[in-house]
Amino acid sequence: MKTRDSYFDNAKFLLIILVVFGHLIRSFIDNNDVMLHIYKFIYTFHMPAFILVSGYFAKGFRKEGYVGKIAKKLIVPYLIFQGIYSVYYYLIQKQDKIELNPLDPQWSLWFLLSLFFWNLMLFLFTKTNWKNALALSFLLGIGIGYVDFANNFLSIGRTFVFFPLFLIGYYMKRDHFYKLTSVKGRTISLLFLAFTFSMYFFLQFDFEWLFGSKPYSAFGQEIAVSALIRTSFYVMTVASTLSFLAIVPQREAFFTSWGTRTFYVYLLHGFIINGIRNSPAVEWLADYQSIAIYAAAAIAVTFLLSSNFVKTWTEPMIELRATSLKRKWKSLQQT
Repeated sequence: MKTRDSYFDNAKFLLIILVVFGHLIRSFIDNNDVMLHIYKFIYTFHMPAFILVSGYFAKGFRKEGYVGKIAKKLIVPYLIFQGIYSVYYYLIQKQDKIELNPLDPQWSLWFLLSLFFWNLMLFLFTKTNWKNALALSFLLGIGIGYVDFANNFLSIGRTFVFFPLFLIGYYMKRDHFYKLTSVKGRTISLLFLAFTFSMYFFLQFDFEWLFGSKPYSAFGQEIAVSALIRTSFYVMTVASTLSFLAIVPQREAFFTSWGTRTFYVYLLHGFIINGIRNSPAVEWLADYQSIAIYAAAAIAVTFLLSSNFVKTWTEPMIELRATSLKRKWKSLQQT
C-alpha cells in the first residue's frame, strides 16, 4: 500500500494557512505598512511553493488517462465553483446582474485553470532537456508581460509567469528536498527569508507585480526595464520558495493529516473571506489590526474547512464523489 509523504502534506498545510492569512489581511494593507510588508513577503513564495509542489507530483503526466483525470479533478470543479462564486458575489455585493463568464476566473479559481494548462504544457516542454525547457519557460514568463491581452482571461498571464516554478518542481527529485531540509540548508534558508522580509520594509514596489496577472503596460511604459523587474522577481521568488520548503518539517506532525485537504480549504475559504470583506466585521477588524488575531483567524478557518464535517458535505462538489457521505449514512443506519 502506497503511503503519503508527510513532508509534502506538512508543506501544503502551512501554505494554505498563508493563503488564507494573505487573503484575510488584504483589506487592511492600504493603511498599515506592516501588514503591507507581510503581505508582499507572503506573496513572494506561498503560491509559487504550491505550484512547485504541484509540478513535483505531475511526473506521471504521460500515463494513459492522466489528462482526463486532471480535467475531472480541476476543470469540472472550476466550472462548478465559477458558477457558485458568481451567484455568491451577486448576492453579497448587490450587483445588478450575475456575471457568468467561464473564461474569466473568479478570484482564486485561476489556480485550477492554470494547473490544468501547466500539466498540458509538460507534453511540449519535456521534449527537450531540462536546461532548455527551464530557460524557455522563464523567457516566455518574461515575454508574456508585453502582451496586453495576457491578463485574467483564461488566466493566461499567471499560467506563463508561474510555469517555471511548476517546471522546477517537475524536475526536482525527492533527494533535492532532503538536501534542502539539511541543517545547513535550513540555516541558510532562514537567514535568506529574514533578509527578504527585512528588505521589503525598504524596497518600494507595486505588490501586484507578485500576482503575475497583469501585462507590463498596467504598471507603466512597456520598456526593457519591465523585463528586468520581472527577472528580479523571479530570482526572489525561486529563492524564497526553496527557502520556505527548506524549513518545512519532514516528519509527521499533528497537522499533517489536514494537509491532505488543502483543495477544500482553497476552494471554500473565499466564501468566508469575501463574506467578511462585505460585512460590518471588516470595520471591526480594522480597529484591531493585530497580526496575532489575523493569524489565529486564518488557522481557525483552515482547521474548520479541513474538518471531516466540511469534507463530508462538500465532497460531491469538489471531488465529484460522495464517499464520506455514503460512509456516514451507512454508519447512521447501523446505529
